[in-house]
Amino acid sequence: MQTRLDAKLLATDAGQEADRILRSCVQCGFCTATCPTYQLLGDERDGPRGRIWLIKEMLERDEAGPSTQLHLDRCLTCRACETTCPSGVRYGRLLEIGRERLEEKVPRSWRERLLRRLLLAVVPRPALMRPFLRLGQGLRPVLPERLREVVPLLQTGVGRATDQSGYPRQVILLAGCIQGLATPATNRATQRVLNRLGIGAVEATAAGCCGALPQHMAQPELARAMARRNVDAWWPLLEGGAEALVMTASGCGVQVRDYGVVLADDPEYAERAATIAARTLDLSEFLDVQNLSGWKLAGSPRRVAWHPPCTLQHGQRVTGVVERLLDGIGCVRVPVASSHLCCGAAGSYALLQPEISRQLRDAKLTALTQHAPEVVVTANVGCQMHLAGVAEVTVTHWVELLAEAAPPA
Repeated sequence: MQTRLDAKLLATDAGQEADRILRSCVQCGFCTATCPTYQLLGDERDGPRGRIWLIKEMLERDEAGPSTQLHLDRCLTCRACETTCPSGVRYGRLLEIGRERLEEKVPRSWRERLLRRLLLAVVPRPALMRPFLRLGQGLRPVLPERLREVVPLLQTGVGRATDQSGYPRQVILLAGCIQGLATPATNRATQRVLNRLGIGAVEATAAGCCGALPQHMAQPELARAMARRNVDAWWPLLEGGAEALVMTASGCGVQVRDYGVVLADDPEYAERAATIAARTLDLSEFLDVQNLSGWKLAGSPRRVAWHPPCTLQHGQRVTGVVERLLDGIGCVRVPVASSHLCCGAAGSYALLQPEISRQLRDAKLTALTQHAPEVVVTANVGCQMHLAGVAEVTVTHWVELLAEAAPPA
């Protein structure tokens, strides 16, 4: 694609990066076939090709309006288009650059500004989020339907974290912001699985939100600050012998694996951030190379529907691994149509674009439950909460099945 970007923008690193990405696009349109919002809305501007044109025009003319904002906001950042693209266009990065520029050019309504500020102020901070979450869970039965759908079910009987210091091998887990509050069973199940393998799984108390939320809301400086805090929290553990950072939420995993890019221009953090990114693995990748022979679920084979999050299959390009682990413990995976399409959770998307999010969720649940599974499993807290809020079947993290299959210690 030919470009004529604004000269001042081209003098910046972001402008040069955007120019390279734009020039790599040949406008073939293959991406539209796998774009959830284009499939749903049928508007060229709500597909990757159209959004690339909108970003190009904005960067060339140094101007934009509410229409550009609307269509870029509607993007889920699922990156299915990147998996499909034969030219390797880094659409996700181009979208970040475009959104950051757009925030400077187009003012938002006071309602939008208030909602976004509340999300950024509360969600990444468990101490602030906990009372709101517990209040919502307590009132969930009497809440209006649309509010009830976004309040996660309360997990009970999870148990407390056990001492992880006495194991010969160690890995690091991210407690996370929402996962630690809404789905604490995930990390507890992960620790049980790893402990059976002789591996301790520690959570750095000083670590917090991975930074994905502000990154996707065009607040890069806040995302970088969160990345620096986590680098400082994890680095002593890596120096102390921890083998890897093991991510149980694929949305966090894709963000941490990008720390080398996020902090590339920070001379104090760049090298450590790149090392941490390289040492980060999804839980499925880590367990795939461990000895799980003899791990079997008791009773008749469990019928399971597997929902691969976009951040796992498109963001991290980890495919087929969870499926192999589930098959190994005796699960029967039911067919799921259009498994490449987003469920509509997409971080804060369910709150910022609720109508589109609901339509995508309902379509995903129809596909997941078509063949009557006993349980739906996924690998990301956002997908889990989004689907579980309305599903008539249990929705959980796949590691909880693996914890059931683990032989006695």
